[in-house]
Amino acid sequence: MIVCAGKKESFNFAQTIGIGLIKSAINMTRICLFDKPDFILFVGTAGSYGKYKIFDIVESRRSANLELSFLNGDSYTPLDNVLESENKMTKNDTIVNSSNYISTNFLLSKEFTSYGMDIENMEYFSIMQVAKEFEIPVAGIFIISNYTNKTAHEDFILNHSKCMELLTKYLEKNNIIKDVSRETKLE
Repeated sequence: MIVCAGKKESFNFAQTIGIGLIKSAINMTRICLFDKPDFILFVGTAGSYGKYKIFDIVESRRSANLELSFLNGDSYTPLDNVLESENKMTKNDTIVNSSNYISTNFLLSKEFTSYGMDIENMEYFSIMQVAKEFEIPVAGIFIISNYTNKTAHEDFILNHSKCMELLTKYLEKNNIIKDVSRETKLE
């Protein structure tokens, strides 16, 4: 099953699950309870902490939930905040960091790379948490839409249409979906 956040990041070949950690967790849980998929593939955009460039495509089977306050030594968590899927589908092992907030302090957010995290996406950690609970293999494919800096939102808006187009072409080229111009779905 292919899923995406929704609203501005909707694809005709993917089921929308909501934006942010909470809505995506609720809706992904609902899907798993009533129509459990054999595999979950999340597709969407991500912000780069510096390693990846705009329009790079990144595959991942690992995610984390680390907040900026942790980098300043202002918080800690007793929770397991790094997850890894057992699937071997992905070609890359980048850790995708997730939060309900989009980082805009590039100097600070760049420090996430010292923890092995190179990009951020709001939903991926919750999707992986739900998949783990239901013992479903999961992966994510992301396209970089912006850097985690002061112009993150403006750059996301500017690059969004091209990101959606390039990500769709990548999925078609890699036979993950069929030609979407024919309105065909592959789950």
